[in-house]
Amino acid sequence: MKYRNDKNGDPVSILGYGCMRFTTKGGKIDIPKASREIMLAIENGVNYFDTAYIYPGSEAALGEILETNGVRDKIKIATKLPQYLVGNNPKALDKFFDEEKKRLRTDYVDYYLMHHLTDISAWNKLKAVGAREWLAAKKESGEIRNVGFSYHGDSDGFIEILNDYDWDFCQIQYNYLDENTQAGVAGLKAAGKKGVPVVIMEPLRGGKLVELPENARKLLDKDPKGRTAARLAFEWLWNQPEVTCVLSGMNSEQMVTENCESASNINPGDFTDEDFRLIEGIKEEIMKITKVNCTGCRYCMPCPRGVDIPGVFRCYNHMYTEGKGTGRTEFIQSIALQDKPGLPSLCVACGKCEKHCPQSISIIETLKEADKALEPWYYKAAIKVARKLIL
Repeated sequence: MKYRNDKNGDPVSILGYGCMRFTTKGGKIDIPKASREIMLAIENGVNYFDTAYIYPGSEAALGEILETNGVRDKIKIATKLPQYLVGNNPKALDKFFDEEKKRLRTDYVDYYLMHHLTDISAWNKLKAVGAREWLAAKKESGEIRNVGFSYHGDSDGFIEILNDYDWDFCQIQYNYLDENTQAGVAGLKAAGKKGVPVVIMEPLRGGKLVELPENARKLLDKDPKGRTAARLAFEWLWNQPEVTCVLSGMNSEQMVTENCESASNINPGDFTDEDFRLIEGIKEEIMKITKVNCTGCRYCMPCPRGVDIPGVFRCYNHMYTEGKGTGRTEFIQSIALQDKPGLPSLCVACGKCEKHCPQSISIIETLKEADKALEPWYYKAAIKVARKLIL
């Protein structure tokens, strides 16, 4: 297993264990199975385990497995404050954290994230209830060793949050299809420049980069190194020195073994020109089946009315490449529930964006189509309710 150091110089395995996708049995997490997989990962050098308050049963399962096997001191736990549930109640900070420690059967958390920030407003609300002071006190007591945030939004918002606090680490969605969306490579480089370690979620885009289109699969079959789709995607990430740890929601011993093997044989700079050409070929084949040929370059931005044009098109594409539910869920999370939502319905057809689009996309008409697809009437109603409860 290869390791990269965190901000304090502590080694972190470049492969992290994402604990959101444990196998369930009878509606509950299959503890014996998850225990075998976790222990196999630890034996192979994985020391970073990621969970969250809202992952059903995940924290409790991880805590039970670590305690039963006596390995808490051999690994690092990352979990998350559900900031969207804190509201205006300062006491909620201790309430959630104490509950998490109890579930995890530990008296400290190695890496604690402000969960699911989408723009600076969510972080500002946490600061308003005393989060800065609370985090400082928890670090002083040793209950929290490292403070970070996980992010779903655009690169500008990510950089704004990154620069607003002395973060120990951060977590972003990033893969070779999302190179120019969400925090993207711009966010990754910004974090690297500040010396902030970056943990990667969704390295396989929810499995999309494993279940490749037929023509993309044919390209991969010609890979002289004989790599699987997953291994290629992981290696693309590990090739970048700014990436500290890549999370994988492993739920089979075979997956653990294969991913650990991949994480033991790669270093930054190992990717060759041939490897990059293979990635570009696969991306090209994937883009052929997407709804909108948007590359996320952001030349169309900023929109005078605040529409997140690349974000809307990304979610619209995901409806067709990954399923309607996936695209709409991403739309709600990364656009509709932001403090200033970049909804497609805000478009007034000024045409400014179309003058700058390198892909010559009919942005105005496509935004109308995306609005109908992403926000059917029942979604619009649900979004209004959710905004009242959360924002």
